Amino acid sequence: MVGVAWHQDALTDLDEIAKFIAREAPAFGRLFARRVFDATRRLSDFPRSGRVIAELGREDVREILVGNYRVIYHILPDEVEVVAVIHGARLLAAGSLPLEAPND
Repeated sequence: MVGVAWHQDALTDLDEIAKFIAREAPAFGRLFARRVFDATRRLSDFPRSGRVIAELGREDVREILVGNYRVIYHILPDEVEVVAVIHGARLLAAGSLPLEAPND
């Protein structure tokens, strides 16, 4: 079992997405945020349960899908760090995530 931490960038992403959704339906903005937090809780027991991100090809950087969004996380030796929440249609650019060097 490892801890699950959130990078400030990922919290900002989630807040902006929830606010965007809430403009049309306030309850759904809150519900989306709750669904993301619920989905990331399982990572403490199953850190490798997400899929490897095709654009990066790193075993230590994975994603889980929540609706149309990609929740991207980095597996570290003693914790999992959620580093971004982005729309599923968006591809990652090299260097766009706050990641350390590979730890495999």
